[in-house]
Parts: sequence; structure tokens; C-alpha cells
Amino acid sequence: MRHIFWAGDSTVACNKFATYPQTGIAQAFDRYCASDVVIYNHAVNGRSTKSFIDESRLATIYDEITKGDFLFIQFGHNDEKINDPSRYTDPHGEFITNLGKFVNAARNKKAFPLFITSVERRLFDENGNLKKSGHEEYVAGMKEAAVKFNVPVVDLYTMSREFLTQTGDEASKKYYMNLLPGEASWAPEGKTDNSHLKYEGAMLYAGMIAKGLSQLDETYSSLIADEYQVSKSTEIETNG
Repeated sequence: MRHIFWAGDSTVACNKFATYPQTGIAQAFDRYCASDVVIYNHAVNGRSTKSFIDESRLATIYDEITKGDFLFIQFGHNDEKINDPSRYTDPHGEFITNLGKFVNAARNKKAFPLFITSVERRLFDENGNLKKSGHEEYVAGMKEAAVKFNVPVVDLYTMSREFLTQTGDEASKKYYMNLLPGEASWAPEGKTDNSHLKYEGAMLYAGMIAKGLSQLDETYSSLIADEYQVSKSTEIETNG
């Protein structure tokens, strides 16, 4: 069996019944994987690269990951928290340094690292145009790190922005935790949450990551089931 260890935040994390219908991307990703792939989801709500490392969560992965495994690294949302020194990182400084620590953890155990940029928030202005969310510099920082450490990157940020732009404000609500009247949930009806995903959104964006992986070399593309492979003639953002 091949193992994917996934490090990230609440957009990726596994959710229990108490937070239904919220669903993390890594929680849905195995639907797209080859039959010999198992996912160990270490993503936790509210974590940045800094807090994930400081809480010894990367150390736990290091203890468990082995030769031939994969480490998917997906951060940005909480590294942006400039008013929280326990989580904030400079996008072109400490953020890149921390990403390097994840890469080293994987490679020291002869595993394969992968960067995944943050999924975009569903933020539209009064004219129905998709706004910038604040992820931009962290996406750029992750791409800088991809070049510096020679790590492939799947640019979920760009793919999700393109989808939201094409889909529009109203139609995109069903993918995010914007709870509609009468919809079953423990949260109040009408709650606005433009960052976290329902099952539909998790499946959508997991599929985009699968598409991105299918564009990489066989080490990574072979993780994806044959029926979800995409022709390598389609361009996906990588570090090279």
C-alpha cells in the first residue's frame, strides 16, 4: 500500500458528525485515488505552518511516514493571521522556511513531498465579481518554495478562482458552508461561511487536485485512479 500523509488546516481536515455538513478536501480525496492508496489526514482546524510545527504535529508525521510515502502540504489560510503571533508567518520569509521543514521531513524518510495552494474563499462584491481573499502572497510564497526546494505544486488556488468566477455568487453557495433555509445542520440557518466546504465542495476541489496530480510525473500521477486521469497536454501549474 502507498500512503498519503496530509498536513493542513480546516479546509482539508476530517470532520465528524458535530460539524456536518462541513467536509475537508482530504476527507473526500480518496474517492479519486488508486485502490492501493491510503490517506492519513493530519490536518487540523486553525493551524498554520508555524503552529502545526510548534505543536509537534510534523514530528508525529515524521515518526510515521516511511520510504515511498507522500506528504501533501496545504497551508496559507492561517499563516495570514497577522494579529496572532502563534500562527502568523511572513509569506516570503518564515512561511517558506517552514515549508522547507515539511519537505525535509519527507525527504529524510525517502518520501515524496507535494505543495497544494490554498482553496479560494467565496467572496463576491455587490456587482457579483469575485474579490481577492488575502491568499495571494501565500500562493506566491508557496510557488517560491516550490522552486527553492524543487517540489511539485498543484495550484488549487488558481483552479478554484477560475471555477468561482465562472459559476458566480449564487450558484457557488451550494459548495460552501452557506447554509440554506431548511438545510439539515447543527448550525443556524443562513449562517455565512465562505471558507469551509460542504461535501459537494470538498469533492469538487479534491477532483481539481486529482486533475493536477495527473499532470505530474508517474510518481504522483499514479496515485490517481485511471478513470480520473487527465491528458498531460492540459497545463497545470508546477514549479518547472
